[in-house]
Amino acid sequence: MTRQILNRRHLLLSGVGLTGLAAFPALASTDQTTVHVRKDPDCGCCTAWIKILEAEGFAVTVEMVAPNQLFQFKLAQGIPETMISCHTAEAGGYLIEGHVPTADIRRLLAERPDALGLAVPGMPWGSPGMGPEAEREAYDVFLVARDGSTTVFASYPAA
Repeated sequence: MTRQILNRRHLLLSGVGLTGLAAFPALASTDQTTVHVRKDPDCGCCTAWIKILEAEGFAVTVEMVAPNQLFQFKLAQGIPETMISCHTAEAGGYLIEGHVPTADIRRLLAERPDALGLAVPGMPWGSPGMGPEAEREAYDVFLVARDGSTTVFASYPAA
């Protein structure tokens, strides 16, 4: 009789444990590490940046968008023309424009400033996805405010 009670308790506790574990995938689906990228189907550097994000633990979804439609999307979202790069991502309610390093995305998501997002305008050589970091040219990561103004969020000197 005691053995059956222990087995029933064990079964009950196991069921509670499994129910708790089942909740984690639901939490992961709303995790701030999910990044949705809009990119031109023909852009290889965007694909390289996506691979870097995935290697750093971000869950990435990709949407192929024709270049003109992508440009219009950027403007409609409030990204200033001077900040435009080749791809636009969304993470945790922020826009990520261009080859932004993963450390800066994580910092943005941790600090949660009242802003539109981050941008690395153009395609600086040595930024993530744009060639070897050891040959990097100097570039800045900008915090883009909701009014379109920008401030330097991080700076990367030439290698």
